[in-house]
Amino acid sequence: MIGIFIAILSGACMSVQGVFNTGVTKSTSLWVSNSWVQATALVVCIIGWLVTGRDQFSLLFKVQPKYMLLGGVIGALITLTVIKSMSMLGPAKAVLFIVIAQIAFAYLIEVLGWFGTEKADFSIQKIIGLAVAIGGILIFQWERSS
Repeated sequence: MIGIFIAILSGACMSVQGVFNTGVTKSTSLWVSNSWVQATALVVCIIGWLVTGRDQFSLLFKVQPKYMLLGGVIGALITLTVIKSMSMLGPAKAVLFIVIAQIAFAYLIEVLGWFGTEKADFSIQKIIGLAVAIGGILIFQWERSS
């Protein structure tokens, strides 16, 4: 149950962050906004590290496979694409597409066992669930012409 609450909180934070970052971008630029987000995230992480424990940064050199260290690069790409999609589509539509893409790619990663994840069996029920979610986007997008 706690995991569900944390996931909901994560989704809410991502939506609010996307709106905030888009607002900063309107006054600055895409790369200035993205840099600000990453720099302030670094400050918060360093404070968290100082407060909660002091695991050695040298442990990063032991991470295998090395491509797992690209999370920050992907994080910058996520910030950039969230800002662009929210400014082009608006928060609700952008988040709809983002969430559907997350579900689809996460399931693909599980089914194919990519990046060291435990391989999951293909499930037609999950594909139907994804199709229903995509149908939800179509309904959300559908505007009645009067």
